[in-house]
Amino acid sequence: MRALEKRIEKIVEKIKPAFSKGGRFAFLHSTFDAFESFLLVPGTVTRKGSHIRDCNDLKRVMIVVVIALAPCLLFGMYNTGLQHFLAMGPRSELPGFFSLFWYGFLKVIPLVIVSYAVGLGIEFTIAQIRGHEVNEGYLVTGMLIPLIVPVTIPLWMLALAVAFAVLIGKEIFGGTGMNIWNPALLARAFLFFSYPAYMTGDKVWIDGFTGATPLAAWSEGTVLTDTHSWTDMFLGFIPGSVGETSVVCILLGAVILIYTGVASWKIMISCIAGAALTGLLGDLPVHYHLVMGGFAFGCVFMATDPVTSPQTETGKWIYGALTGALTVTIRLFNPGYPEGMMLAILLMNTFAPLIDHTVVAINVKRRMKRIAAHG
Repeated sequence: MRALEKRIEKIVEKIKPAFSKGGRFAFLHSTFDAFESFLLVPGTVTRKGSHIRDCNDLKRVMIVVVIALAPCLLFGMYNTGLQHFLAMGPRSELPGFFSLFWYGFLKVIPLVIVSYAVGLGIEFTIAQIRGHEVNEGYLVTGMLIPLIVPVTIPLWMLALAVAFAVLIGKEIFGGTGMNIWNPALLARAFLFFSYPAYMTGDKVWIDGFTGATPLAAWSEGTVLTDTHSWTDMFLGFIPGSVGETSVVCILLGAVILIYTGVASWKIMISCIAGAALTGLLGDLPVHYHLVMGGFAFGCVFMATDPVTSPQTETGKWIYGALTGALTVTIRLFNPGYPEGMMLAILLMNTFAPLIDHTVVAINVKRRMKRIAAHG
C-alpha cells in the first residue's frame, strides 16, 4: 500500500507544474487540486495561531458518510429487483439473489452516474470560474439524491433537480458550508412540486407497475397488517425510494456516523423521541411510524447535516425533537402528503439559526444574572 502511495505521489508531483501558475494547464488548477487532495493527504497547515494536527479534511469526512450510505445503496439495488419481480409474478417464481441484485444495479447505477456527473460538472465549472478550490460537500449530496427518489424517475428530470439543488440550493449562498437548506432534500422537493405525477413521495414505479408503499396504504385507510408486516418494513422488503426502505441498513450507517463523530446522536435520538410522543395522538402504533417512509433515513442522514442543523448542543435536542414531531404531525393531519419528513427537515433547516440564536441568548442572560448575583 505504501509503495502504491509513493507511486501516485511521484506521478502527481511530475504533472503538477503543468497545472500550476504559468503552466500549460494553469486554468485547470482548481480541478487538479481537487483530485490531488482526494488522492493524497494535503501537505498544507496553518502558519500561525493554533491548528489541529490531523490527517482528516472535509473530503475524508464526506467519504465516511458515503461509506455509511453504502449498505443502503447496495440493499436498494437488491430490493429494486425484488419489488420488480414481485410485481411481475408470485414469490415462488423469483429468480436468484444475484439476478435480483443485477437487475436493481442496472436500474440504480444510472441515477448515481447522472447525479455525480451533473452535480460535479457544475461544481468544477464554478470552481474554475471563481478560481477557488472545488467544494467537497457534493461527495455526499451526489449519493443522497439517488437514494431518496423513485428508481424510475426519468434521468433528465433527475438532472434538472440536481442542477437546481447545486445552483439554487448551495452555490447561490456561497458554496459548501454556506447553504441554508439540505441540497439533497431541495432536489427531492423540486421533483415533488415540479413533476408530482412522477414523484409523489408515497409510491414507487417499477416498469409500469405502481406499488403502494406502507405509508401510502395507511394514508388511504388500509390496515397495514393486511399488506406489510412490521418486520418487512424494518428489514426493508417493501416498495419505496431506493435507499429509504431498510431500517437495518440505515441503523448500520448510523453506527458508523456516530462512532466516527461525523453526525450528532443527539439529533437522532431527539428526532425519534419527538416522533414517538406525537405518534401517540394517532391510531397507528408509534413503532410503525419509525419504520415507514423516509423517517429513519431522514433522521440519520438528512436531519444531522452539520451545515443546516444547529451548532449548539441544546439546539440539537430542540431541532431533532421538533423535526420528529412535525413529521408525524404532517402524516396525521395532512392526508395529501403522508410522508412529512422532507418538509419537516426543510422547515427546521430554516429555523436552525433562530434556535441557535435563542439558545445562546438564554445562556448569556442566565450568566449575566449569575454574575450580577455574585457581584
